Amino acid sequence: MEQKACVIFCRCGAGIAETSYDEISEGLKDLDTDVYEMHDLCAFSLHEKDVLNTIGSKYQKKIVVACYPRAVKNMLIQGGVDLGSYDVLNFKELSATKILENLKTEHHFKDGQAHYNIQVSGLKVPAWFPVIDESLCSLCGKCARFCLFGVYSFNKRSLKVVNPLACKNNCPACGRTCPTSAIMFPRLNENTVLAGAEPGSMMKKTGEGGLMMMLNDRNRDRKNIFRQGVMQQAEEERRKAVAEIRATMLKKNP
Repeated sequence: MEQKACVIFCRCGAGIAETSYDEISEGLKDLDTDVYEMHDLCAFSLHEKDVLNTIGSKYQKKIVVACYPRAVKNMLIQGGVDLGSYDVLNFKELSATKILENLKTEHHFKDGQAHYNIQVSGLKVPAWFPVIDESLCSLCGKCARFCLFGVYSFNKRSLKVVNPLACKNNCPACGRTCPTSAIMFPRLNENTVLAGAEPGSMMKKTGEGGLMMMLNDRNRDRKNIFRQGVMQQAEEERRKAVAEIRATMLKKNP
């Protein structure tokens, strides 16, 4: 029988939340609903999508407590997960208190005792991995050409993440080369577009018109300088990732 609502809580293995996972968990246990604590959502989207698809099919309403909605949405699409209709509460921007208040006031969850399920993936995600926002992707292929680790497949009609776990931790370099901010890393410990924030959202927070917008209007020629700096950062991140691989290989084969 289809149940009315549930909460899916990602206890992120990368530890990116700005609030306490334990505080979120304890608060969810005092709600009259079904709760699924996932360890973690990235791993399930890669390795055990059937678990998420089953949850999605059982409930009319799903609230996902995780990171940026744009990152969550595109990660699930990329992994072939169909949750149906759901809302996302972002624990990178909301405190545990605000999340629980939202669940009660906006989503009308009642106080009570939750049916609390802890789901642990059989996959320990050894690295973060890129997620493509296909609505923004222009199929320029810069990310695929910049990546040295075989993460992507690319032709003029398709860009796919085909080997996500080949991606190297702390190397979001390919995403920095993307001219449309279509590449995201949900496990990146930043509050930026590269981590999944909506493009333009940082400008809106600076006030009417946006400070960055004003600077861009006045100093359009500085864009090229900025892009040069970003590319230098991407080159350095890629260099470090390659150096780590070489060091690991030397340890295995001295």
